Amino acid sequence: MGVMRFGLIGFGAWGKYHAEAILKAPAAELAAIACQSQATEAAARAAYPGLAVHRDWRLLLADPGIDAVDIVLPNDLHAEVGVAALDSGKHVLLAKPMATSLADCDRLIQARRRSGKQLSIGHEFRISSQWGLLKHLLESGELGRPLYANVSLFRFPYRLGSGGWRHDPGRVGSWILEEPVHFFDMLMWYFESLGDPHSVVAFGNAKPRDDGKGGRGRYDNFTALLSFPRGVHAVVTQTLAGFEHHHVVEIVGSEGAARTWWSGVMDRTLEPRHELKVKRRGQDQAETIHLEKSGEVFELEEEIQLTAEAFAAGRALVSAEEARKRIAVCLAAEESVATGRAQPLTF
Repeated sequence: MGVMRFGLIGFGAWGKYHAEAILKAPAAELAAIACQSQATEAAARAAYPGLAVHRDWRLLLADPGIDAVDIVLPNDLHAEVGVAALDSGKHVLLAKPMATSLADCDRLIQARRRSGKQLSIGHEFRISSQWGLLKHLLESGELGRPLYANVSLFRFPYRLGSGGWRHDPGRVGSWILEEPVHFFDMLMWYFESLGDPHSVVAFGNAKPRDDGKGGRGRYDNFTALLSFPRGVHAVVTQTLAGFEHHHVVEIVGSEGAARTWWSGVMDRTLEPRHELKVKRRGQDQAETIHLEKSGEVFELEEEIQLTAEAFAAGRALVSAEEARKRIAVCLAAEESVATGRAQPLTF
């Protein structure tokens, strides 16, 4: 397999980590960067002298020597840039959320089919040695038949993002599309043997805001209850009014249970603490499982390598059709918070 030449669009806080991850991946090469601002352009040129750096992402897409594009932009730009990248003949790794509306998800899917290129969505938690091990425990039958799951995040408030996009409802779409979209993806991936969930009921509230942009979509505290076939249910609960970054996942089956947690000063720390305990079928006591490094920074490096390999093999790591379902759940949860009623899920 040859090395896949990547163009990176977006060089903000997370874009810098993507650049490093591409450089570390044996199957990938960083060929060019497109930046949104003068400041990030200067930062990219300083970090990677000699590399092509553009202010207009369209110039990067026009380069015939680039095979794939890694898009790390604010949510409202995902569909526009993703569709253009596919139509220019590039494979696309698109940061989550896939888009802020189902119509934009469909535009991306149509562009993928039209271009014949691959589109993969960045749900990198699946790659984690920590979160991914729960999937292995379920599939191995060590926990028995799945019955219940709980995903909890306690963290500091969201950063503004470049130009304040993450606090602009017109650009971020909803804060449910930020972290909870990852958690819905984890749960639907863990329980995929059951089929898709059939309803969601959600609750949210927020501290008083003085920026005039409060209201729907920006909840400091958010909780959703997801119902799956066979009476299985799962809870996603998140507060953005806490401190540091503390993430817990618990899964209970008919024969066992697993609990794992991850803590760091912030989400992209290089020195996290974490633990996974499991009580397997037939055991009286839980055991602690040794974990390799875990965290979004480490998962990102693995994601780039696996994505390059998947694109070379003619497939996506996380398909657009799967990612679209996660957007549907987020939007239904948003509607449930607004109306106070459970929402049926149709895909």
